[in-house]
Amino acid sequence: MDFAPTAAQLERYEELLDKTRDRLTDGEASAADKWKTAATLGFTGLCIPAEYGGSGFGALDTALCLEAFGRGCPDTGLVFAVSAHLLAGAVAIRDFGSERLRGELLPGLAAGDLTAANAITEDDAGSDTGRLAVTARREDDSYVIAGEKSFVSNGPVADVLVTYASTAPDGGFLGISAFAIPSDRSGIRLGSPFRKMGLDGCLAGRVEFQDSQVPADYLLGDEGQGSAIFAHAMTWERACLFATYIGMMDDQLDRCVAHARRRRQFGRPIARFQAVSHRIATMKQRLEAARLLVYRACWLIDQGHPEQAAAAALSKVTVSEAAVANSLDAIQIFGSAGYLVEGGVERYLRDSVPARLFSGTNEIQRDIIAREMGL
Repeated sequence: MDFAPTAAQLERYEELLDKTRDRLTDGEASAADKWKTAATLGFTGLCIPAEYGGSGFGALDTALCLEAFGRGCPDTGLVFAVSAHLLAGAVAIRDFGSERLRGELLPGLAAGDLTAANAITEDDAGSDTGRLAVTARREDDSYVIAGEKSFVSNGPVADVLVTYASTAPDGGFLGISAFAIPSDRSGIRLGSPFRKMGLDGCLAGRVEFQDSQVPADYLLGDEGQGSAIFAHAMTWERACLFATYIGMMDDQLDRCVAHARRRRQFGRPIARFQAVSHRIATMKQRLEAARLLVYRACWLIDQGHPEQAAAAALSKVTVSEAAVANSLDAIQIFGSAGYLVEGGVERYLRDSVPARLFSGTNEIQRDIIAREMGL
């Protein structure tokens, strides 16, 4: 078990990091232009097979590329939006879509011409996905989908909705089915963007299905397989997406070290004060521990190991909590300058807090970990 990146992986990482820093740091660029740039750099198709225009990477290579993306791009919302499109959206289609559906959707998703959104959360079904109120009723060769999803990342701009609905209302988890549906189908309404605390570069909103009739071949996998499909996609997301936060924390730590060396108080750099240097050392400790868990989770996915879901949950908890803690420390190190929006330090915290919520709350991840331990 060797998590050291190969020479080829390191070369790809450095190349992507340089290109991201060169092309995705313009704060004046429009969201659409930044998305197109990210797509040009290949981020929208990292783990989509080459036959559909993607790079065909496994989980670890995908995570390393997303780590470079998260480190080089100051718009963590954009990084999250692209990652969610790829991991919660395209992965489900890649692994469970019919050959026809893959051919219809994956090339556009890989190129970034289509944006995918994962639509599962409802007002009364967040973590409890067995209680979905959105229904899909079979009628001949189609399904009629009705109900509303309450929080859909990329929802307001989605071209493809990977959504989950109850096809057997009394079936609980076994009564949930998954669909990949073009958002321009009749009866689908995309809501306005929410105002959020952070991740501003990722628009999120409600999605309503008003008795939308969709062909049966938009079904992913078999009827009743939705919960398993969702769990599969979330394992990829919890492992690979959180590599973007490893990259963000790398960037954050670089800034803290540079500031501690440059900032002087009482006649010497603040780095010479143990209260500061030990705080930065603790940030480094959290970061490197989290990095190893991300790499391990991705490696287990690539090996097809049965512990991959628990490893991804463990990684997700560790990374998200490290990101929040390190962001609070960064503000403390920068002092009042860290509290000012124009300094760009406080945004790390605003963008880190939701990491404890999306992809399943950290409380749910601890349930997954405990269940794997036989508790």
